[in-house]
Amino acid sequence: MLLRDLRDPRLRGVTLTSVRMSDDLRQGRVFFSHFEGRSHAADAVKGFASAEGFIRRNIGRVLGLRYTPQLDFEFDPGLENAARVEELLRASRPRE
Repeated sequence: MLLRDLRDPRLRGVTLTSVRMSDDLRQGRVFFSHFEGRSHAADAVKGFASAEGFIRRNIGRVLGLRYTPQLDFEFDPGLENAARVEELLRASRPRE
């Protein structure tokens, strides 16, 4: 759905990294990363908020849930942090 149906330019470069659901499946927290980093996260959250009704309708239809979950979208800094650690490790290696 993210690749085919959502055409909001604020969502270009977004990758979903994980989803955490409440036990009753009424609340979901969707974590995402952005190709261009944290600086584009706020715009992506606005894009997701704009498309939330569409996303919820499709999830409800496809999964056949009694209640469609309320979704919150949150930037996941994990990939960005991992890249920074790798960069620091590479810089600290002695040159041969």
